[in-house]
Amino acid sequence: MRVVLSGYYGFDNVGDEAILYAIIHSLREYYPGIEIYVLSNKPEKTAETYRVKAINRWSLKEVRAAIKSSDGLISGGGSLLQDETGRKSIPYYAGVMKIAQQLKKPVFVYAQGMGPINSKVNQMIVKHVLNAVTLLTVRDQQSKQLLEKIGVRSQIDLVPDPVMGLDASDFHSSWLQQQNFQNKVISVSVRDWANDVYAFHEIAAGLDQLVNKGYEIVFVPMHGKHDFKTSQQVEEMMKTKAYVAPHDSTIQEKMAIIKESDVLFGMRLHALIFAAVGYTPFVALSYDPKIDSFAEIVGQPVLGHVETKDWDQADLVKAIENIFTDYPNEMEKIKKEVTPLQKSANETARAVINSIESSSASPAPLAYSAKPKEKIR
Repeated sequence: MRVVLSGYYGFDNVGDEAILYAIIHSLREYYPGIEIYVLSNKPEKTAETYRVKAINRWSLKEVRAAIKSSDGLISGGGSLLQDETGRKSIPYYAGVMKIAQQLKKPVFVYAQGMGPINSKVNQMIVKHVLNAVTLLTVRDQQSKQLLEKIGVRSQIDLVPDPVMGLDASDFHSSWLQQQNFQNKVISVSVRDWANDVYAFHEIAAGLDQLVNKGYEIVFVPMHGKHDFKTSQQVEEMMKTKAYVAPHDSTIQEKMAIIKESDVLFGMRLHALIFAAVGYTPFVALSYDPKIDSFAEIVGQPVLGHVETKDWDQADLVKAIENIFTDYPNEMEKIKKEVTPLQKSANETARAVINSIESSSASPAPLAYSAKPKEKIR
């Protein structure tokens, strides 16, 4: 059995790399001999990291050849079909799915978060492509409602984010251990944002108050150098001492830092998911409906939105201290919400494999060059 994975892979975004890691792990758990080809921005690094075959995602010839030789295409997870962060995402990911459909290959939409889809043209593209997929799964109710609103008639199943299926109990961070913190640790995940002046100043001031109350603050950059820069920016606004974890740490190390901290304050979705997997209570700061959706799913508070001024440093401190006031119950609450999701997160992989096994098609030999081409700019 051979599958092709399409997603935001090879861009050093820990959230998306964790999705890839989780999907590969789940597929291999149910079908150990499966051949996996990943469309990546950095094929050689992806191949080495995950022990897969990797394809230059920017080479149409190689993408088409890989899909043609496969038993099916998996699109996802993550937020691929949205036009909030750029105009090219929907045409690209929908285009890859369309290639598979033209080649009469099954397409599996794997635990995606949908939208926002603002353009009417993009809504038509998504509707057209998703109405012809074999399996359509989304990670939250809002995504399902959006697809139904724009006219997707395919059956839409709600499933957990793939990362929820990872077992982080054996993950450790040597960096965190070297710090030898004696006080309770609050991990922090921030990302760049255009209208960040108010939010970041309030975050820095709130974190200062928490340090003065005896807590340790550790920033965890989730998107490589991008989040490292933003973390440093907020840390430099603070008047007290805080720490910034290495931006090039592995997925397992970043999961461990968040798991081993006592509370997370975070913006990045997969920082929140890392916290949930490790049963670490969190307070979210939203910038996208997906943040609110996940926080609601696991019963954790949202401080506010990064662009609104209906929250301040005092609210941040209060939200964190509310967790510590009844910490054992807060841990038990998130564990109660997360455990069922962990048990069912891998079922999406089982559904994909069962669907492919029901078909008798055999893959053709690959016909593309193994050497990745340079990215098209």
